[in-house]
Amino acid sequence: MVMLPKQFDYETAFSRNIGWVTEAEQQILRAKCIAIAGLGGVGGSHLLTLTRLGIGSFNIADLDIFEQENFNRQAGASIRHVGREKIDVLAELALDINPELNLGKFSSGIEMNNLDAFLDGVDLYVDALDFFAVEIRQAVFAACAEKGIPAITAAPLGMGVAFLAFLPGQMTFEEYFRLAGQAEDEQLLRFLLGLSPAMLQVKYLVDDTRLDLNAHKGPSTPMACELCAGMAGTQALKILLNRGQVPAAPKGLHFDAYRNKMAKTWRPMGNNNPVQRLGLKIIRKRLSEKLTVSPEANGDSPTSSIERILDYARWAPSGDNTQPWQFEMVSDEQFVIHTRDTRDWCVYDLAGRASQTSVGTLLENISIAAQSEGLEAQFSLRNPMADAEPVIDVRLATLTQTNKKPSLLPYIKTRSVQRLPLSIRPLMARHKQTLEEALGPGYRLIWIEGRQKKWQITRLLLRAASVRLTIPEVYEVHKKIIHWDAQFSTDRIPDQALGADALTVKMMKWALQSWSRVKILNRYFAGTLMPKIQLDLLPALRCAAHFIIVADEPRMKTADYIDGGRATQRFWLTATKLNLQLQPEMTPLIFSTYAREGRRFTDSVDKLAEVDTLRLELDALSGGEVDAVFMGRLGFGVNASSRSLRKALQELKTVQNEG
Repeated sequence: MVMLPKQFDYETAFSRNIGWVTEAEQQILRAKCIAIAGLGGVGGSHLLTLTRLGIGSFNIADLDIFEQENFNRQAGASIRHVGREKIDVLAELALDINPELNLGKFSSGIEMNNLDAFLDGVDLYVDALDFFAVEIRQAVFAACAEKGIPAITAAPLGMGVAFLAFLPGQMTFEEYFRLAGQAEDEQLLRFLLGLSPAMLQVKYLVDDTRLDLNAHKGPSTPMACELCAGMAGTQALKILLNRGQVPAAPKGLHFDAYRNKMAKTWRPMGNNNPVQRLGLKIIRKRLSEKLTVSPEANGDSPTSSIERILDYARWAPSGDNTQPWQFEMVSDEQFVIHTRDTRDWCVYDLAGRASQTSVGTLLENISIAAQSEGLEAQFSLRNPMADAEPVIDVRLATLTQTNKKPSLLPYIKTRSVQRLPLSIRPLMARHKQTLEEALGPGYRLIWIEGRQKKWQITRLLLRAASVRLTIPEVYEVHKKIIHWDAQFSTDRIPDQALGADALTVKMMKWALQSWSRVKILNRYFAGTLMPKIQLDLLPALRCAAHFIIVADEPRMKTADYIDGGRATQRFWLTATKLNLQLQPEMTPLIFSTYAREGRRFTDSVDKLAEVDTLRLELDALSGGEVDAVFMGRLGFGVNASSRSLRKALQELKTVQNEG
C-alpha cells in the first residue's frame, strides 16, 4: 500500500529542483507571483509547469469551458472535465501539486475593467491568450510595459515553439508588432510573422486549408504546447532569479522539434524591418492563392454508411490520377459504378487494362470500407465483354463473418506514390512474407534486389525512359496530366510530386508547351539526361527492392484485370502499413506488352525496335513471366510532401440511370 504524506511540505515537494537552483533561489520562486491569461492551449501547461517549478502565487484568467476539441493539446482536457470551466479544473490540478498556492481567479476572462487587478502585485506576465485575441492582447502587453512588468509569450507553431520577451525599458509589444490601426486580418498576419520570423513550421504543414485566419481556426499539436511550457518556464526562471541571458525583442528564439532546428531571430524595427515587410508581402500573396482543397478530404463530410464507403473508395489509385469512374446512387444499400477507360488518348492504357486494374483497386477500397461499417460489398459486372466501359453493380449486405485481420482502412487515404530516392536498407523476411500474403491466392511476387539485379532493372528503366521521353504519343499524355506549379492536384499529377528538382521541372514545363520544343531540347541540349537521372536512375538504385506481381493464370477477361487490381491494392496498402514507400514502374511492362502482342503504339520505327529489346530484357529479368500484373519499387523513406488528391465525392456522383 502506498503511504500518502500526512501534510504537504514545500521543501520536500520541490527538493528535486535543488541543484539547478539553490535553496535560496527556490524560496525566491516561492515568493513570486505570475499572471497567466488564457488556460486553453498552452496556458494550462504553463500553470502546471510553473507550479512544479515552485512558484507560490498566480493570477489566472479564462472564461471558457472544456470541450472534446480541446483533447489533443490542452492540460486538463478529459472526458470527466467536459463542460466544466477551465479555470476551475486547472486551479484544482495546480492545488493538487501545491495546496499552499495563492490563486487569484478571473473567471470572466481579462477585460479592460479588471486588467489592473489582474496585474496587481505580479512579477511576470506569461501570455497564453488565444492566437486570435488581438485587441485584449495589445491591452495586456501595453499595461505590462506601463507598469514595468516583464512579459513573455511562447507560441505553439507546428511542432515547435517561438519565444519573445518584452522586458521593461526595451522594445514594447506595439513597437515590435506594429498592429495599431491595422485591419484584423492584417493584425493576425503581422502577429504570426512577428512571432515566427524564421517560419520553420511552414515546410511540413501538410494541409494548409486547416489554417483559416478568417474563421479563427488553425491546427495544433500537443508537442508544441508542452515545448512552449518548457521554453516559457525556463525563461521565467531566468527573469525571476535575474540569472542567464533572456533574448528580448527584437530578438527571439524559434525551436522546431520536427525539423531539428533552432533559429535565433533578430528583427530591428520589428515588423517595420525591410525583411519583415517583404515577408508580409509574400504571405499575403500566398494566402490569396492558397489551395482550397484539403489533401485529405474535399466536400461535405459523409453522413451515411454508403457515403462513408464511397468517400474511402475514391482514394483508389488510377493511371495519371484520371479517376475513370462515377457512382450512381440507387438506394441506401445499392449503387452502380460507371467506368470508362482512357485508351483513346493515353498510350499507357493498353486495351484499357490499366484502367481495369484501377477499377480493381477501387473495388478493394469499397470492400475494406464496407467491412468497417459491418457490411459486405457484393460486386456484379454487368457485361463482361464491355471492356472499354465496364459497369459494376454494388450491393451492400450485412456482414455475416467478421474478418479477424487488422483493417487496412486507415491506410487508404495515406497511401501515395513516392518518386524520390529511398533508403537502400533491405527488406526483412517478415516484410516480404507479409506482402506476399497480402496478395491472396492466384498471385505471387518476383523480388528484384541486390546490386547486380538493381543495375539490370535500372538499365531496363532507362531504356523505357528513352522511349517515354522521345515519342509524340507520350508527349501528348504528359502535356495533359501534369498540374504545373502545384503541391497537390485533384485530377492530375502535381509537378512537385514528379521527383525532379526545381530546375528540371522548369525545363520540363517549358518543353512541354510544344512538341517542337521537346525535339529541339532532346536533339541539341541532351533534354532527356536530367529527367533520366532524377526520375529513373537514382530512384531505381536508391530503394530496398523492385518487385513484380505475377498472376498464376493468364488473364483473359476484364474481370481478371479487375481482380489483379484488387490484389495490387491489398499489396500497396499493406506496404503503407509497414511504413514502406512505393512507386509504380509500369512503363516497361506496358511497352513490352505492346511488343509481345505486336501492337504499334508509335510511328517511330527505331523506338519500336528499342521496345522489342526492352521486352527481351524484361523476360530475362523476370524469368520469362508474361502475365505481370504490376511492377514497382519499395523502400523506407519519408512520406511524399506533394501528391495527387481526388475529386470530391459529389463530383464523382452521377444521376444517370442505365436501367
